[in-house]
Amino acid sequence: MDLKALADFLFEVGMLKRTPRTGFQFLGAGHESVADHSLRCAIIGYALARMAPEADLQKVVLMCLFHDLAEARTGDHNYVNKKYVTCDETAAIKDMTDNLFFGAEIRELTDELQERASLEAALAHDADQLELILQLKELGDLGNPYSKDWISAALKRLCTAPAKKLAHSVLSTEFCNWWFKEREDEWWVNGGQQAQSRDLKSIGKKR
Repeated sequence: MDLKALADFLFEVGMLKRTPRTGFQFLGAGHESVADHSLRCAIIGYALARMAPEADLQKVVLMCLFHDLAEARTGDHNYVNKKYVTCDETAAIKDMTDNLFFGAEIRELTDELQERASLEAALAHDADQLELILQLKELGDLGNPYSKDWISAALKRLCTAPAKKLAHSVLSTEFCNWWFKEREDEWWVNGGQQAQSRDLKSIGKKR
């Protein structure tokens, strides 16, 4: 077990936190790193696998987790870039993982995802697209007029029934609904004043 190689690999994975997703420059709004994208993609993959009990949940999540790993070396290439630029992600993954004691597993997962011949690969692919759809829905809710066209294209890429059902729910939900749906509650009217009152009382007791 080569722990020095593992340490090198983990430092390299950190590049994903500093590697921007480049498509947003064409949309004119939005920004995130590859690592930001991969985290939510893995969670979406978990949810899709739970919606499809026949799928291997662990494999789906791992595929999502590693699906953009090569971008630590290649950078992110969006749909415009890919019309003109070709990068060898297979070679990048091989070079990244050759000296890892679990490298073969990562290569098998990423190869299977690229071939998209299994249910797990299809779900992981759809999780990737759904993560983009969520980001685009948020930007659309905030007023970007072009996000709807991007969403339309991303919807056409979905290939599993669970993903299509989840996409429908995402698109019918405001991005801020999870925290702002109770905006008429008393807390949103008086909550700040109540908190300030508690703080003042606490200060008074200490004195």
